[in-house]
Formats: sequence, C-alpha cells, structure tokens
Amino acid sequence: MGSVRKASAWLGLVDDSDDERYYDDDYAEGPDAGDAGDSPWVTDPRVRVADEAAQDQGTRIATVSPESFRDARGIGELFRDGVPVIVNLTAMEPSDAKRVVDFAAGLTFGLRGSIERVATRVFLLTPADYKVVSGEARGHRNGGFFNQS
Repeated sequence: MGSVRKASAWLGLVDDSDDERYYDDDYAEGPDAGDAGDSPWVTDPRVRVADEAAQDQGTRIATVSPESFRDARGIGELFRDGVPVIVNLTAMEPSDAKRVVDFAAGLTFGLRGSIERVATRVFLLTPADYKVVSGEARGHRNGGFFNQS
C-alpha cells in the first residue's frame, strides 16, 4: 500500500483492505475456548486471583445511595462486616437524610469507627482499623504559595 493510500486510510477517507492483519485467527469463542475455569466471565485466571486477594485483604469499599431510612440497615450490615461505606444522601429528603446521618454516627461510635463528610450530603464511614489520609498538601493548609498577602 502506498503512503498516500495509508494516509487516506488512517484519516478514514478510504476503506483499508488490510484490516485482517489486526485479527488473530487463533481466537476461539464460547465455553470451549480453553481453561477459562468454571466461570464463563473469567477469561484470564489471574483475574480471579486478584479478585480473591482483594477480598482477603479487605480492600473493598461500598457505595450506598439510600432512597429512604429503610435502607439504613444495608449500610449497617456492610459497616459491621468491616467494609468502609460511602453514603450518598443527595437523593433523599432532608428529614430522612438527617435520620440516616444520626444512625451512621451511632453506628460508627458503637463500632469504634469514624465518620467524615466528603462532600455536601456525602459521608464516608470507616471501621476502626482504617485510617483516612487527607489528600491536601501541607503547604496549602498553612496558607501555602497563593496566600502571600
């Protein structure tokens, strides 16, 4: 293929007839594809190992957006299992949101965890064995470069 044809194909002006070079003829589809294990969704055995390692190390974080106070039980069950929970209350009525925050504060106090406000009506509940590190630089907290007046 000439350089003008290659440039035209790269720009999408003409059809590239060499598209077959990008496809692998050895690719197999379906459950007979080889050693994919017992799950049809896992194509690489390392994916399963990484997933199990993440669950064993407790590196999961749950995000919950409750619609009413009845959903507070799910928050409590996740937190009781040692999973940090991000609670997004932006879709709730203010009175129900206040009740959920009160519930979350009691939950974290009772299980010796901590609760932090991440954004307006968004809270992070962390179990006792987790430490939340602030992403702000130390210079910015003390005035920093921009506060030189």
